[in-house]
Amino acid sequence: MNRDQRIADLTELLTQLGAPDPAAWARSEVEEELPQLARYLFLTHAWRHVVDEGDESWIDAWLEEAERQPRAPGAAIGPALRRLLAGGAARSDLTDLVRVMQYSVLFNLCLLVDDPPPAIETISGQQWALVEVDQEGTVGRHIAGLHDSLLETDPTGREMRPQSEDDGALP
Repeated sequence: MNRDQRIADLTELLTQLGAPDPAAWARSEVEEELPQLARYLFLTHAWRHVVDEGDESWIDAWLEEAERQPRAPGAAIGPALRRLLAGGAARSDLTDLVRVMQYSVLFNLCLLVDDPPPAIETISGQQWALVEVDQEGTVGRHIAGLHDSLLETDPTGREMRPQSEDDGALP
């Protein structure tokens, strides 16, 4: 398959997956031989672990889980949520707070994968990386720059910026 056809096919796939500027991701994959599809897939799946904007069901789920297992790891969230709600905290504010904190953890994990601290190699003589692996387990290209594209892959399309009045969320 020629270069232009590979770019066109990959652009179509990335478009179907919802990538921002799919043609740029595809060109970079083909012309620079960077694993952009794998990078995009990793980031979009990582975002699935961040509370969806406007979805407050996580609050009730955590309250129920903490009540069911009050000594489980993380169960302190139940009483804390109850106090915050009793104190007048809006569920939407709690969701915004949790979303931003989850994004922060995700960004820092991506940064850690992208750029391990020098002390790690000094102490252990090792480093780590996220890499492509084929079906046989053969290691392929290094997937880097995760933290660079994390905001670009925010499912809201706003790169973690607050909703505007036009979006109908801010007073």
